[in-house]
Amino acid sequence: MNAEHSRPGVVVVGGGHAGLQAAESLRTEGYEGPVTVVVDDPHPPYQRPPLSKDYLGGQDAAPLPLRGPRFAEEHRICLRTGVSATGIDRQRRTVHLDTGEEVPYTHLVLATGAANRRLTCPGAELDGVHGLRTLADAQRLNAELAAARRVVVVGAGFIGLEFAAGARARGLTVTVLEFAPRPMGRAVSPVTGDWFAQAHMASGVDLRLGEGIDRCEGTGRVEAVVSSTGDRYPADLVVVGIGVVPNTALADDAGLEVDNGVVVDASLRTSDPAVLAVGDCASFPSVHAGIRSRLESVQNATDQARHAARTILGRSADYTDLPWFWSQQGPWKLQIAGLYRAGDHTVVRGDPTAGKFSVYCFRDRALVAVESINRPADHMAARKLINGQVPLTPAQAADPALDLKAVAHAATIAA
Repeated sequence: MNAEHSRPGVVVVGGGHAGLQAAESLRTEGYEGPVTVVVDDPHPPYQRPPLSKDYLGGQDAAPLPLRGPRFAEEHRICLRTGVSATGIDRQRRTVHLDTGEEVPYTHLVLATGAANRRLTCPGAELDGVHGLRTLADAQRLNAELAAARRVVVVGAGFIGLEFAAGARARGLTVTVLEFAPRPMGRAVSPVTGDWFAQAHMASGVDLRLGEGIDRCEGTGRVEAVVSSTGDRYPADLVVVGIGVVPNTALADDAGLEVDNGVVVDASLRTSDPAVLAVGDCASFPSVHAGIRSRLESVQNATDQARHAARTILGRSADYTDLPWFWSQQGPWKLQIAGLYRAGDHTVVRGDPTAGKFSVYCFRDRALVAVESINRPADHMAARKLINGQVPLTPAQAADPALDLKAVAHAATIAA
C-alpha cells in the first residue's frame, strides 16, 4: 500500500459489481482522497452473471472482467485482491486485514455480497456436489461437466434453472428438485413461474416440484440423490442453488445492526454514519416493495453503489431506484421491472404459447411490476411506466392494440 493510501480515505470491502462501482463513482463524482478496495477473491474482479449462463454453456471459458486492466491505475484506486478484511475498529476507524495491516478510513463501504446457502443433508460433502457463485466454483464445475451424463439440480431459482437449461443444451439428463410448488417462487408471479415450469419440462428437464432433497449417496463421490419423497435419482453431478445468505460477519462483529443483511437507512448509511452498505449484503427500506428488502441483482448493486458515493460526498438523498432483473434460461430471456408481491393482480399481454409475453402486476390499482419473456420492448417501456407512475389500468395493459411503448414515451416527454 503506497503512501497516499496509508492516509485515511474511503475503504471499500468487496470487489464485485457494488464494490467496484462505489470506487469508480467516488472518482467520477469528484472525490480526491485515497480509495482502497479490499477483495478476498484472488482473481481480478469479474462479472458473476455469465458464470451460470454462457460460461457453463461452453460459449467461452474465460471470465468477463468487470473493468479494464488499467482501471485501478487510471482511477487512482488501491485494489487489493486476494486479501480479506478480518475486522473493523469503529472507534479508531480502521479495517484489519489478514495480512496484519490496518487501513484507516474516513468512510467505509461494505459491499461484501452474499454466499451460497449450504446443503446440510447427509452426503453434502461428497465430491461432485457443487455450489455456483464464484469463478472457482464455475471452474470446478466446468471441469467435471464434460464427463457428466446425469445432473441433479437442487433448487429451481434463477441460478438452478439457468444451469439446468445450459446442461440440457449440452445433452445432459437433468433433474431439478424444488421443494416449493413452483419455480422462482420468491421472485416472480405464479403466472410466470408456472409458465417456466412447463417450458423447462417441455425441453426435457425432469422438474420435480414439491420435492426437496433428503441425502446424497456415494462412496467418496456422489452417485445418486434421494429426494424427500424417497425417490432416487442417479447423478454424476449435483448443483446446489438454494439461495444465498448475506455476508454480515464483519458488520455483526463490529456491532452494526444486522437483520437479514446489514441494516441501512434510505441513504444507505448503517447504524454508524461513517459506514455504508450496498448490494446483496444490504437491507434497505424499499419504496417499491413497501417493506425492508435485500435485493440480489447487478442493477441494485451498481445503483446503490453510485448512491453511496454521493452520500459520502454530502449529497445524500433517499435511494428510490426502480429494481430490475434478468435471467437467461436457454432460449427464454426473462426481464423483470419492479417487484411482484403475493396478492398482486396480474394480467397477461402477448402470447404465452409462442413464448413471447409479459405479465403486468398491479397493486392498489397501480402498476408495480412487469415480467417479460422474450419481449424486450415491453421491459423497457415498463421501466418508464413504473418510474413515471403513469396511470395504466389492467384492461389497457392487456389490450394488444394499445402501444404501451408510445404511452411510456409520451409520459417521459411530458415529465
